[in-house]
Amino acid sequence: NSGRDRFILSKGHAAVCMYIAMAMRGFFEFDDIVNTYGQLDSAFGMHPCKVQLAGVEASTGSLGHGLPIGVGMAKSARQRNESHRVFVLMGDGETGEGSVWEGAMAARSSELGNLVAIIDRNRQLMTSHAEERVALEPYPDKWAAFGWNVVMADGHDMASLVAALDGLPPSSSNRPTVIICETIKGKGVDFMERNLAWHAGSLGQEDLAKAMASLESSRASKGSN
Repeated sequence: NSGRDRFILSKGHAAVCMYIAMAMRGFFEFDDIVNTYGQLDSAFGMHPCKVQLAGVEASTGSLGHGLPIGVGMAKSARQRNESHRVFVLMGDGETGEGSVWEGAMAARSSELGNLVAIIDRNRQLMTSHAEERVALEPYPDKWAAFGWNVVMADGHDMASLVAALDGLPPSSSNRPTVIICETIKGKGVDFMERNLAWHAGSLGQEDLAKAMASLESSRASKGSN
């Protein structure tokens, strides 16, 4: 379907989440993910590969490349008079890359209102906090200064996310949009929240049981409020 919206997971290390979402849409079976994820020669690698899986729009993992790819896709759509949108999901840490801001300038210069960047603003990198490496604040103001339409959202609230997406300007508009999602890394698991050690941590059976119990407790607490 050439008229479909495109989605690029620039933060490719979150590929397993995309695989699950795609399985829910019928692209492939859940068991295939569970049984082969991350294994040698598996199509379900720790970063997505468009050559391996139908439905993956771009092979990603080298951070900072997703937005420039999205700019190219959005500009191509404009040149072909197509009205679909291009969505790019990035982590805030990768927006310290110069290629992101080159892409941001090019998108506004080309008046790509069909381009939407979604940013996971969790303020953490793999081994440090984002502001310790590159000063990103004032973050929304930076995007606005590059001519983007800026929308703030609660990344843990589905209603907030849906409202941000439903409120997008028409794809024919002349300004790209960035949705900055405020998030907490490890949200809902008390011993993981904002803990740098768990960026690439591995769950043993004991930690898994503790994590599931913490999630259930968080869910119950949210439901009672």
